[in-house]
Amino acid sequence: MSSEEIIIDGPLARAARALCRISAKEVSSRADLKKAELKDYEKGREDLTEQQEHRLLEALEEYGARFVRDDSNGGYGVRLKFNRAKVRAIERWEGEGGMAADDDV
Repeated sequence: MSSEEIIIDGPLARAARALCRISAKEVSSRADLKKAELKDYEKGREDLTEQQEHRLLEALEEYGARFVRDDSNGGYGVRLKFNRAKVRAIERWEGEGGMAADDDV
């Protein structure tokens, strides 16, 4: 992979899922994977196809993960899409009442 591509491997996927506080069941469902496939991938026991990795990356990004590219400043990694202040604001907005609806966070 070139340094311009986002690198995702099992441990990074597991870290992203932990940061976003999302279960393996939810992520695997969103990424169209079997839960066992995801767990084995996270533990380094199984490889995913390029298409499966892409779906997994997109699913984790939908839950708020941002993947950091490998560059001269440091290695690849994962961080949260929103900082703590934005998360608190979003939680406050969601707690204001009204009808529950899907959001893109």
